[in-house]
Amino acid sequence: MNNMRMLAEEEENDDGTEVTWEDQQRINTFSKLNTRLRSIEERLEELRQEKEALDDLSTELELTDEDESVLYKIGESFLHLPQPRAMKRLEKDQAVLSAQVLDLSAGAEQCEKEMKELKVTLYARFGRAINLDE
Repeated sequence: MNNMRMLAEEEENDDGTEVTWEDQQRINTFSKLNTRLRSIEERLEELRQEKEALDDLSTELELTDEDESVLYKIGESFLHLPQPRAMKRLEKDQAVLSAQVLDLSAGAEQCEKEMKELKVTLYARFGRAINLDE
């Protein structure tokens, strides 16, 4: 039964590196940043899909007559709007969505930057004893 090992002896890292309070804080910060980054990435995907839907809607609205009334979704309800007014509203919604995508992308980049710095510090301290990759 002693032959069953998960790691080879040379891969076992039992060098007794003590985890200090500061190290634990860095690990916790890395975990929080990782969770935040995953959340941002999910939200970015939702916004990209919404942006694609708005782009498709823009194409459809351009094909309608200007004197036609169209149904436009605002929140959870649909309103009848004249085509020119719907186009203006659509342009405004697209601009807001683009700004949200830019803000979230900047937030994701900041998280990745901080995570990279923490990885360097933690891997330098713990080597193979810690796994910070997914």
